[in-house]
Amino acid sequence: MTHDNHSSSSDDTVPPQNGDRLVDGVQAGPGGAMTDEVGVITGDLTLATTALPDGRARLDIQYTDADEWYTLTGSPAPVPPGGLQALHHEALNRIRRGDGAQAPH
Repeated sequence: MTHDNHSSSSDDTVPPQNGDRLVDGVQAGPGGAMTDEVGVITGDLTLATTALPDGRARLDIQYTDADEWYTLTGSPAPVPPGGLQALHHEALNRIRRGDGAQAPH
């Protein structure tokens, strides 16, 4: 798992104040992961979960080693009592299962 302090998306979103970010590679299960921009993506993916100042987190996903990041449908999502890592792990598990995985709510 990588901890990173950079924004993971090329959109106009202001990076979070605290910069908490988790990044992991994941193999999508059958049916892949659903994105807002391009629909379902499959294969070797990278998920970045970034804390926002309002108690939610942005979940961005990309084809591993690609330049473009996409919004995982349902993002931003509330950070659960278990913290950012719990949200990140739940999202990874959903992506591994596939079926058009979306952000946990």
